Amino acid sequence: MEKLKLLAAAAFVAVTGFMMPALQAGAADRQMIAAANPHAAEAGLEILRAGGSAVDAAISAQMVLGLVEPQSSGIGGGAFLMHYRADDRLVEAYDGRETAPAAATGDMFLGPDGEPRKFYDAVVGGLSVGVPGVVRMLELAHRDHGRLPWADLFAPAIGLAEQGFAVSPRLHFLIDRDKMRLTTYFPAASYFYDADGEALPVGTVLRNPAYAEVLKEIAANGADAFYEGRVAEDIVATVRDAVLNPGRMTISDITAYKAVKRKPVCGAYRGYRVCGMPPPSSGGVTVAQILGILGQFDLAAGGPGDPASAHLIAEAGRLAFADRNLYLADTDFVPAPLKGLLDAAYLADRAKLISREKSMGKASAGEPPRDHGALSPMTDDFERLSTTHLSVVDDAGNAVSMTSSVENAFGSRLMTHGFLLNNQLTDFSFQPERDGVAIANRVEPGKRPRSSMAPTIVTDGDGRLVMAVGSPGGSRIIGYVAKTLVGVIDWKLGMQAAIDLPHVVNRNGRTELEADTPIAALKPALEALGHEVGVGGLNSGLHGILVTPHGLDGGADPRREGVALGD
Repeated sequence: MEKLKLLAAAAFVAVTGFMMPALQAGAADRQMIAAANPHAAEAGLEILRAGGSAVDAAISAQMVLGLVEPQSSGIGGGAFLMHYRADDRLVEAYDGRETAPAAATGDMFLGPDGEPRKFYDAVVGGLSVGVPGVVRMLELAHRDHGRLPWADLFAPAIGLAEQGFAVSPRLHFLIDRDKMRLTTYFPAASYFYDADGEALPVGTVLRNPAYAEVLKEIAANGADAFYEGRVAEDIVATVRDAVLNPGRMTISDITAYKAVKRKPVCGAYRGYRVCGMPPPSSGGVTVAQILGILGQFDLAAGGPGDPASAHLIAEAGRLAFADRNLYLADTDFVPAPLKGLLDAAYLADRAKLISREKSMGKASAGEPPRDHGALSPMTDDFERLSTTHLSVVDDAGNAVSMTSSVENAFGSRLMTHGFLLNNQLTDFSFQPERDGVAIANRVEPGKRPRSSMAPTIVTDGDGRLVMAVGSPGGSRIIGYVAKTLVGVIDWKLGMQAAIDLPHVVNRNGRTELEADTPIAALKPALEALGHEVGVGGLNSGLHGILVTPHGLDGGADPRREGVALGD
């Protein structure tokens, strides 16, 4: 595994151009957090040590993440949170996904010629901004599962924003790469670049007093301080007054926002129960489908470096993504056959379509039982990579798996009060219909765009916690999470080793292999089976915790800059 770690790190260097610091995996007896930045993990651990719950630690870590990796998430974005309650072994799902404003229309991302606009022509500016959901969702989760006072959870982020933090190699690389777009609007340009217009160098101490002030208001007055009053008014003004793509958001859109507690979607795999987010995320259903299909095969016999294993994982991905693209969207607007998609007999029948000797190529969607009817599939899939994930287990055995996002790197590039606003509305299909049939993920007022975020909780046959894991990575998230679960369950790896495994991803197209890792050597073997194969960087950000007989085993993705810390 040490060789795999080094090779995965080499792949990261090839993609980003700089070397990560040494990876810090974790082991603990009582409590742990794995997060995408050391500052965030330290904040979460501080809260756990003070007697906080898993939700308390997640809130504190998220507020820090919004400061130190603003390209990925923040209070201007949204999140999905899975919670495991140890008392009664209950798994719950909290939806803080952004919503479209009341004035949104299905054609808002079409050009004057009636054709879908290019992604970056739509993303920068106000039109792409959805009503942020993360603060309201975290308040709801804290109301249900918090131990410490709400206000206490913001102290680490407030202190760090006021005192400053050192710009990391990853943040420097990303602000330098995004200079053309990020300098479109003054607040972001003046925050991330020096007087000469250059990206702030690595090690520069970056302070954000405006963000600290907003956090103080939210700490003192709850989520209402964000969704009402001057902060909400300034969000609306920033969106509507954007020079590029002015948006349609109003104060009433923000004040009307509600976080939603939903029933998780759960599938069976090798005697375990794998639970994830239901729609508007496609992540939970699609991960469960991949595993349900793979459950018909003996993956343990091959192992992670076997071409047969890579072939099976890719083919299962094809079938699951074919169903995802046809059936899944916000089920508050679009009925979907969720039970049918996870029906054991249906998945067994889907698995029979896989040949060990030849790739099926492009897969077609199936016809699951209890079908509510299908709408036209997506004609584009612009979901981007700038997301973050954290996993927490507290001293009572409660757990959180939370994925949060502003969508594209630095979101809409609009900044107000020291935080960036998301561009999640470009996760909708840019076309409202095809051949006269409505597309499931079309834009509609109040609707939540489809996501691939897949925060996951795994329990054993008795409902006891086994794993909390998830990743950023756009629609590849689904493959990253499924691979990690296979690594732990089928190949008996620890959490860090499973995260380190090179990626094999198929989204019903070409099979993607992670560059500069041993898996890339499987390209000829897979091509001989009929796969179209691409080799390139697959920059996941997996963070997970595994419960073992010896304690907690945490892992942080070497492709980013996270750590797992615990006691």
